[in-house]
Amino acid sequence: MIMSLETKLMQRLQAAEKEMISIRRHLHRHPEISFHEKETAHYIKQFYQGLDCQVRDCGTGYGIIVDIIGGHSGPKIALRADFDALAIQEDNDLPFKSVNPGAMHACGHDAHTAYLLVLAKQLIALKADLHGSVRILHQPAEEVAPGGALSMIKAGCLTNVDRVLGLHVMSSIPTGTIGYHQGETQTGRSNFTVKFIGKGGHASMPQLANDAIVAGSYFVTLLQTVVARRLDPFATASVTIGSFDGAGTFNAIKAAVTLKGDVRVMQESTRQLVHQQIEQIIRGVETTFNVHADLDYDDNYPVLYNEPQLTQKVVAAIQHAAIPEIKHITDCGPQDPSEDFAYYAQKRPSCFFYVGCMPDDQQNHPHHSPNFLLNEAALLIAAKAAGTAVLNLLAPEN
Repeated sequence: MIMSLETKLMQRLQAAEKEMISIRRHLHRHPEISFHEKETAHYIKQFYQGLDCQVRDCGTGYGIIVDIIGGHSGPKIALRADFDALAIQEDNDLPFKSVNPGAMHACGHDAHTAYLLVLAKQLIALKADLHGSVRILHQPAEEVAPGGALSMIKAGCLTNVDRVLGLHVMSSIPTGTIGYHQGETQTGRSNFTVKFIGKGGHASMPQLANDAIVAGSYFVTLLQTVVARRLDPFATASVTIGSFDGAGTFNAIKAAVTLKGDVRVMQESTRQLVHQQIEQIIRGVETTFNVHADLDYDDNYPVLYNEPQLTQKVVAAIQHAAIPEIKHITDCGPQDPSEDFAYYAQKRPSCFFYVGCMPDDQQNHPHHSPNFLLNEAALLIAAKAAGTAVLNLLAPEN
């Protein structure tokens, strides 16, 4: 009986599960934050030494492209994984706990890189049977704008690529569950900094000053009207002030305060409206309190759009494969965080899905927290799901 290519890949991945876990633990122990991933990039390139593939640097950061050329003609499918860590001090008591002070893989990018390295290795071993080619995108700096995707795209990482796939492990989703959504799937993001500059003075003589703290406080209050009174009730957005730097002393009126804000939207048209409303509110505060405002507004990560037809194909392929470790496949709905995979999805039909990694204690150890934990069983699930999707999209009938 002739073994199918899918069966061969699944068996090879199953046998390589320990290798995935070992790689993930090494990366977790040695995290590097966005735009500083020099040693991680070196580790990734070393992994491919001696393997029959083409490896090259890509972009202005530490991006890496790996091309796996199949034995038969066909489409080119790109698979992306990010590898940066966060500026967080790890609290977990693990034998492979971060040894780099103030840096932690608190979002699962170590797992993304580990599964993709091993999946790529197995696809290289089977490449003579592939109808088309696979481009592996090892991307740095997902966590910090402008992100690593833009630089790689500008450097040509999507040249001749037909479709792009990516995934994210999710500690809020039970291990064994695959989540997906079609259309607008993750929020677009903007960040802003505004400095209100007034006139300082003595607290006993407020009439001689222009209080920047009062101006900033009114700005925060008025911001709440943007979503509540300026957006269609069916639109989705949030506006958050995450920092109000007004520290001073009890008897002095502040001459200047600096605020930092975050905006999330699910439609690009909403992004534009929120931006306009924030600028309008700032102009009103300037006039009302006789202050000057310096605004730095950064519209960065777009709304992540999953192309519906491609997403349907990916989900159908995973369902048909009946991977034993996958117990449930569900439309998980739109997701709140932003993700710079969205830049790839602006350029090519793309699908970004989710692999549950909730630990065995069934507790949610949140992403971006110092006690983030993931279930390492998710690595094999991610590799099998992504591998199945790739083979399906490379099949001659697709």
